[in-house]
Amino acid sequence: MKKGIHPDYHEITLVMTDGSKRKTRSTWGKEGDVMKLDIDPKTHPAWTGQHRIVDSGGQVARFNKRFSGLDIK
Repeated sequence: MKKGIHPDYHEITLVMTDGSKRKTRSTWGKEGDVMKLDIDPKTHPAWTGQHRIVDSGGQVARFNKRFSGLDIK
């Protein structure tokens, strides 16, 4: 491997959405930094099985309005 081209790989702390902490290694930040997660396996629909429609900017409403007249059986 070439020297000097790889990022620093160090230990950081992850804070999950429920407040629990885990140590991991990453190239993010500096040694000892803390990363607070907004979404993790305990809250993400892909792992929890609870899917919700997030309507950002009315996209779902616009879609429903645009295609409400289609009667597909």
